[in-house]
Amino acid sequence: HPSLLEARALDFAREVASKGKRRKAYKPKGAMMAAMELFPARKFVIGKWKSGTLEQTSGHYPAPLKAIDVVDQTYGMSDQARALQIELEAFCEVAVTDVSKNLINVFFLMESVKKKTGVTSDVKAKPVKAIGVLGAGTMGGGIAYVAADRGIDVRLKDINYGAVALGLRHAREIWDKLVKRKKIDRYDLNRKMAKVTGGLDFAGFGQLDVVVEAIVEDMNIKKKVIGETAGHCKPDCIIATNTSSLSVTEMAKGHPRPENFVGMHFFNPVHKMPLVEVIRGEKSSDEAVATIFELSKKMGKLPVVVKDGPGFLVNRILVPYLIEAAWLLQDGMSIETVDRRYKNEFGMPMGPFTLMDEIGIDVCIKVSKIFHDSLGDRIMIPPVMKKLAENKERLGKKSRKGFYLYDERGKSQGVDQSVYTELGLGSPSDRLSADETIRRGVFPMINEAALALIEEHVVETPDEVDLGMITGTGFPPFRGGLLRYADSVGAKLICDELEVLAGKYGERFKPCTPLKNLAKTDRKFYA
Repeated sequence: HPSLLEARALDFAREVASKGKRRKAYKPKGAMMAAMELFPARKFVIGKWKSGTLEQTSGHYPAPLKAIDVVDQTYGMSDQARALQIELEAFCEVAVTDVSKNLINVFFLMESVKKKTGVTSDVKAKPVKAIGVLGAGTMGGGIAYVAADRGIDVRLKDINYGAVALGLRHAREIWDKLVKRKKIDRYDLNRKMAKVTGGLDFAGFGQLDVVVEAIVEDMNIKKKVIGETAGHCKPDCIIATNTSSLSVTEMAKGHPRPENFVGMHFFNPVHKMPLVEVIRGEKSSDEAVATIFELSKKMGKLPVVVKDGPGFLVNRILVPYLIEAAWLLQDGMSIETVDRRYKNEFGMPMGPFTLMDEIGIDVCIKVSKIFHDSLGDRIMIPPVMKKLAENKERLGKKSRKGFYLYDERGKSQGVDQSVYTELGLGSPSDRLSADETIRRGVFPMINEAALALIEEHVVETPDEVDLGMITGTGFPPFRGGLLRYADSVGAKLICDELEVLAGKYGERFKPCTPLKNLAKTDRKFYA
């Protein structure tokens, strides 16, 4: 207890001082470290370390492997000066690689967010001590968790107690896992959990600083709920929508004071994904944007301010990649080959089919239709996705059957081979090369990013594109981000390849004018 803390700390300090406690010299423990003393066993241990590292990194990160080599060469070496020289030479070797430079750039990208306010004016963010979350469930529970974990009081509201209970349970389950891992204790859990309350009415909403709306993705329902909520809040309360695809500007028409309305798009799972897109509608005020930007940072997130538009930034760039995976399936590629090439060879955290299962196949199909209506022929939906839409049981991980099968714990049991027959496809031929497979997915993302950045100013800098793609989709950090990767390949090569692909597969690959202009003048995204 705070009243006892100082006295207890002094007692502990005196106890330690009286015993003359000293740090013990480090002694390796465990069978693996003991085996390092024996040369044959040592080779086995080093081999296991390397194979484990390669399994996690697919060989894209040279530093961990080089560190293992240094341990192998210097373990037990009596000549300390020589051992340090070996370590120095190894460090110098990896420090100058492109991977090292890209990772340093990513570090500074993330650090730069701390100094930003989200606006160009001198407007300050409002302090936020308490928020409301409309729509409990898993998403609402995740938002409640990240807020309460940072000391913010949260009021969950839904239309039935079952949904409220689900949100509370989801938040508690995350803290329970931290208790099991000894990151926090039971006292911490109960203290944090006490900051989250829930109910079916607007009790307490009059004292809230911000309300985050996370209800069903239906424009008319959202407008109605937002207007009703504003009537129970203080006039300067900011309402933020967690929509992933609907127009923030249109939704703001449901708010009596649209200047106090903005987008706050979290990525799922909320407690793991660091990105928050702060979406500025046409009438969003600087104060509203700055407040949600600062609140996102307070929640431990990395916010990026984006202009309202189809899919905002990350989903707009990601959807062409996911749809192209479906076209690859249509063209005879196997699910496991496509996923393996993007994960192991290119470095994505998971393949596109695994990602679609995680998101939900039904959600991917719904969003694809919205994007096709908004972006036209750049988003062409393949026949296989239209057939997938007819199966209400093949929804992905949540129904335990998607492109893969899953057990009751959600663990993948491998590709569901029946999907090929169900979609009217023959046996996969895997006739395409790894290069063409990867370029068909990655180059359209670069094409869309060029349009969003240069022509439509969805964001203002290539840094924001790269930060969004790394923190929102897991785009390989060792490549520095989507646009740094594009610069390493070259706009001319990308344009030429897109023209070839457009000739083979259709207009969806046509390079956009901004990208063609970069290619013509031999310029890069990063000047």
